[in-house]
Formats: sequence, C-alpha cells, structure tokens
Amino acid sequence: KRQPLGPVRRANREKVVKRAALGLRVCEFVVCLISFSVMAADKNRGWALDSFDRYVEFRYSMSVNIIGFAYSGLQGLDLLLQLTSTRKSLSYSQLRCYFDFAMDQILAYLLLSASSSAFTRVDDWISNWGQDKFPSMATASVGVSFLAFTAFALSSLVSGYVLCTHRNS
Repeated sequence: KRQPLGPVRRANREKVVKRAALGLRVCEFVVCLISFSVMAADKNRGWALDSFDRYVEFRYSMSVNIIGFAYSGLQGLDLLLQLTSTRKSLSYSQLRCYFDFAMDQILAYLLLSASSSAFTRVDDWISNWGQDKFPSMATASVGVSFLAFTAFALSSLVSGYVLCTHRNS
C-alpha cells in the first residue's frame, strides 16, 4: 500500500516557510540595528557640527527602525523556538496570522515613509550646504533603512502566504 504523501509534504513545506521567515527576520533585525546605530552615531559631525536629533525626519527614521528592530527580534525568537522545539508545535491561530501580516505591512509602509522623508532631508542638506561627514552618515543610514523596507516587504509576502494557506489543524 502507498503512503499518503500530502501531510508529509505539507509539514516539510511549513518548515521551509518558517525557515525562510526566520531568515528574513534575522535580516530585518540586523539591517534595522545597523540603520538606527549609524543614525544615532551621526552627532556633531561635519563642518556644522550638526546632529540627527535636530531634524524630525531623522528622528522619525530612527524611531521606526528601532520599532522594526524590536518587532523582528521578538518574531525571530518566536520562530526559532518553534523550529527548535522538540515537542509538537502549536499551530498558529488565525488571529496570529492576521497580526503577523498586518504588522509586516505596517512596518514596511512606515520604513518606506521614514526612509523617503529622511532621504529628502539629506538631499536638501547636500544641495544647500554640500557634502560632508554628517549627510554621508545619514545617507548610509537611509540606504540601510531602504534594505529593511525590502526585508519587511518580503516578510509580508511570506506572512500573506501563511495567512492564505493556514488551516486550523
């Protein structure tokens, strides 16, 4: 008699999706950490001895990256515990799937919004005052923040897939 392969393949597929989600969470965690660390270090730089905290756009970008850092860290720990747990894993509730999808979408939007506003400020600074160390560090932080947006956008695709394929087991 042939064994039914459906449940086995489904379990393997769920594990692969969780591993992909964990990889994206680690990526989000790292790039958000780098982005807000570079922005926080951008104090008293350049010929004007300017600082990121004098500009709303930079504070907004840093705040959103801190929130993304914390969220992705907690989600990553949760996924790691699910993948390494020896006992039978508890399946996600439908509400949890909606929460993950919504938060990924919200953070992707906030990161895109914050990065765009910070980039506009950097561009304005450079066009008015020229290039120096302050806008260079801000540009690096904003560039990494755009990478964080990309990671959260991909994560929202994964959480959307989980939401659409979720079955109460």
